[in-house]
Amino acid sequence: MNDEAQTATWKKLLMMAWPLIVANSFWTLQMTIDRVFLGAYSTAALGAAMGVMGVFWTPMALLQQTSGYVATFVAQYSGAQKPAMIGASVWQAFYVSVVGGLLFYLLTLVSFEGFSAIGHAPDVVELEVEYFDAIAHSALPTALVAAISGYYTGLGQTRLVMFINAVGLLVNALFDYLLIFGNLGFPAWGIAGAGYATALAAWGSALFGFGLLLWFRSPGKREHALAKGWRWNGELMGRFMKFGVPSGLQWALEGLAFTVFLIILGRFPNGTVALAASSIAVTIMMLSILPTIGLAQAVMVSVGQHLGEGRPQLAEKVTWSGARVAFVYMLILGSSFLIVPEFYLSWFENKSDQELWQQVSQVVPLLLAFVAVFTLFDSFNFNFSFALKGAGDTRFVSAVALILPWPLMVLPTFLMKDWDNAISWAWGAATVYAFVQAAVFWARFRGGKWKSMTVMGEGEAAGSPQKTTG
Repeated sequence: MNDEAQTATWKKLLMMAWPLIVANSFWTLQMTIDRVFLGAYSTAALGAAMGVMGVFWTPMALLQQTSGYVATFVAQYSGAQKPAMIGASVWQAFYVSVVGGLLFYLLTLVSFEGFSAIGHAPDVVELEVEYFDAIAHSALPTALVAAISGYYTGLGQTRLVMFINAVGLLVNALFDYLLIFGNLGFPAWGIAGAGYATALAAWGSALFGFGLLLWFRSPGKREHALAKGWRWNGELMGRFMKFGVPSGLQWALEGLAFTVFLIILGRFPNGTVALAASSIAVTIMMLSILPTIGLAQAVMVSVGQHLGEGRPQLAEKVTWSGARVAFVYMLILGSSFLIVPEFYLSWFENKSDQELWQQVSQVVPLLLAFVAVFTLFDSFNFNFSFALKGAGDTRFVSAVALILPWPLMVLPTFLMKDWDNAISWAWGAATVYAFVQAAVFWARFRGGKWKSMTVMGEGEAAGSPQKTTG
């Protein structure tokens, strides 16, 4: 690719990606604000919230990412000039969101038993149950937001996704302030208030998103048949579940493995310190990597559109462009974790328990060094795995998430829990896992099997016939 063509590819990719980067940053800031407020409220609540998010994220990721996979359907149908199938695809995602969101409430019936079985201290379990039962109300609207955002992302209209997430950020910050501490006459619900604030933020984004669908006039919107595509489509739903569920499973399985990783950290001899320090490190890590997810989402959409057009060579070029941009970004930001760790640590300082905070503040800079390396590899993971998902290679991606983390990260952490400096060894194992995963996804992408894949039905793809495979 000559310099002019490379520049044009980067420009197009970044134009699509920057609103997604901002949108993901909003979502990360939303979680960071939760952690900052909770850190000011109680260091124990901060650690408990991190443990809950690991448990909550596993089923939530399955639902959210399955619903959001509609972006690939929209992208491929858009590229193949099949606009009438776009509306029907979005409606199938809505059905998945509603059913999954309602089923999520069943988990609150066993939340006490579940968190008690983890083995944390009784006061921590009480906080964990409060937070989980509150944040469970966010599942249904979060899935709906994923489906709506998937529609606009698949079309490349990513600025609207940014606005949807901005609404959630503002609502969440407001109700964190009101419901955690009981400001302005609102009840002081502490950690539960943070969970309810997240739920209200998700509903705010969902309602705003539906408002856009109803009133925003975008090019080609009428041809997408959103008003007519509400009927259940068994064949389309079958394909949506075939490709969408493995996509969601990738996130769920990785989330499950990381949850178990955090649970083991919480059961270290110095578990309270390990969990609180890891909570801070993970929050900073998520703040840093979610912009690369926005770039990877743009890569996924571009891959889907180009495969829908029957031009896999362009899909390959845009993926490599995304990988280069993500690497440079993460290299620069990761360096700051090594140079000024105190800057990030200062966000979470709590003076109410100086003894605990003193121990946590000594561990966090070390963990940020691991985070700097972990996120560098993770930028490749996101880029290549999303490119594969943009083609429909979701079964391979989910298989990697099922197989790799347990022998590389979880089991070593369990075996090393009584070692000296066990938390360092544990995060070292997590970093090795990120490296191996990046190598596997790179090898799969280089193999090129994804170029002959599509999520569309037989005969729907543009150009030469393609196989529907996963």
